[in-house]
Amino acid sequence: MAAVLANISEATAETPLLQSNDDLVVGNVDYRGRPARRSNSGEWASACFILVVEMAERSAYFGISANLITYLTGPLGQTTATAAKNVNAWSGTSQLLPLLGGFVADSFLGRYRSIIIASLLYIMGIGLLTLSVIIPSFKSDSPLQLQIIMFFFSLYIIAVAQGLHKPCVQAFGADQFDELHPDECRAKSSFFNWWAFGNSVAIIITLLVLTYVQDYVNWGLGFGIPCLLMVFALVFFLIGTRTYRFRIDVNHGEGFNRIRCVFVEAARNWRPSSSSVSSTNEQSPQFKFLNKALVETDGSNEDKKVCCIKEVEEAKAVLKLFPIWLSCLVYGILYSQPATLFTKQGLTMSRSISSRFEVPAASLQCIINATMIVFIPAYDRILVPFTRSITKRPTGLTMLQRIGIGIFLSVLSMSIAAVIEKKRLETAKAFGLVDKPGMIVPMSVAWLIPQYLLFGMSESFAFVGLQEFFYDQVPNELKSTGVALYLSVMGVGGFLSSILISVIEKVTNSGGGNDEDGWFCDNLNKAHLDYFYWLLAGLAAFSLAVFVCFAKSYVYSRKQLLKLPDSTTSDQV
Repeated sequence: MAAVLANISEATAETPLLQSNDDLVVGNVDYRGRPARRSNSGEWASACFILVVEMAERSAYFGISANLITYLTGPLGQTTATAAKNVNAWSGTSQLLPLLGGFVADSFLGRYRSIIIASLLYIMGIGLLTLSVIIPSFKSDSPLQLQIIMFFFSLYIIAVAQGLHKPCVQAFGADQFDELHPDECRAKSSFFNWWAFGNSVAIIITLLVLTYVQDYVNWGLGFGIPCLLMVFALVFFLIGTRTYRFRIDVNHGEGFNRIRCVFVEAARNWRPSSSSVSSTNEQSPQFKFLNKALVETDGSNEDKKVCCIKEVEEAKAVLKLFPIWLSCLVYGILYSQPATLFTKQGLTMSRSISSRFEVPAASLQCIINATMIVFIPAYDRILVPFTRSITKRPTGLTMLQRIGIGIFLSVLSMSIAAVIEKKRLETAKAFGLVDKPGMIVPMSVAWLIPQYLLFGMSESFAFVGLQEFFYDQVPNELKSTGVALYLSVMGVGGFLSSILISVIEKVTNSGGGNDEDGWFCDNLNKAHLDYFYWLLAGLAAFSLAVFVCFAKSYVYSRKQLLKLPDSTTSDQV
């Protein structure tokens, strides 16, 4: 492996001269640092290795995250509110770290090295997590405290591993296809479809199998299986090394440096004493203060500190993403609920299919992924052609329109969740179960299916739309960071959800401790999750209104707005 990394480094440092040959892939080398050939590297032979690795990694990650709140409120004995805050904080960290991971990979390590290092961290983190679970919990406080410390330490190692792994593996898979070659360009588009499909299949299997093992067999085995999956993923990834293509990149970190320089020079030239614009070309009217980076002050030309228009426009392209990112954060809060409060809701309801089998509450999350598997093809085959005939766009809806529809569906999902929770509370009261939290409320868990279905449809619009939008609208050198940007929406949303729960818990628990009037009382039959769901629905509706305002004024990068002939559709929204 060291020899492979050395060969890749040498090829990156000095670009080989490639012959004019259709079998050679321009800008790529093989594992030995030689010019990559289509006949023996890349395409589906390589992509299949990476697809399997991603499916194993998603199974491992969701094998930990999907049922985490059940373990925290069960074996670790945390309250519902504390467990929800801990899950949201960890999930938020996991979704934010890809920003750092993408930067490190693009600027220093490269994708291949990053995937290997991330896999090793994954194995170590899940291994320690499994060890913390199987440590005997004696009655003395010392072993239990050690168990808790090791458990959370392991969780955050997993978060770091996921942050380095996720932004690299998908990009590395796409690198196996040459976008300049017609056949490989079409195959690359198909690769992304299979990527989403494979992810959903892996998550569904995990939610159905691993959550059952964790709930009804053994937590040690339930966490040990994800560790074995990551060992398999790393070995399988290394086996495919001889087939991979490695892109030559001699400009690590250049995109970040250019944008940084624009802001620095604009600030430095805020009030120039004598100046002239370095170019007469037309600049975009947005964020005119950044145009000051184009100003030539005394001595600036000699120091080569004047930015060009392309660099300024790249900085503007990044800056104008911020209002959209900000207006989507409430959606990130809602995204945290299925793995936390939805699951706790399901734990109190009747989940029996037969006298011998009971559906694990966490398995209900597979409804979201199953909905996406069914709905995304329907979106491509039915909705896109229909909307295309109206909007005259090849994609039917714009990216921002797709995100907006997703946010609207999330409002409906939370509203239905509030109504169902109100009915669950009334059922518990009618059967005298208010003071019996250990008893199952005689109400089928199937009542929760509509809120999961709507959230699955919401993700099909908003989640996929966010991924496409941030990847599409960032400068070319920052594509990996663009992928990480949409994840940061979910990450910050997780933190905001944790903060929101803390504030509400403090306000509603007027008597302190586990006040029965609190919205997050441990006895869910006395809690008011319905109030919380209504609050989230209201916040999401408000954020949708703000999002629409920002979306109307947003101007897409013109190269991305391909229209059908004779179209007069606006560049906005």
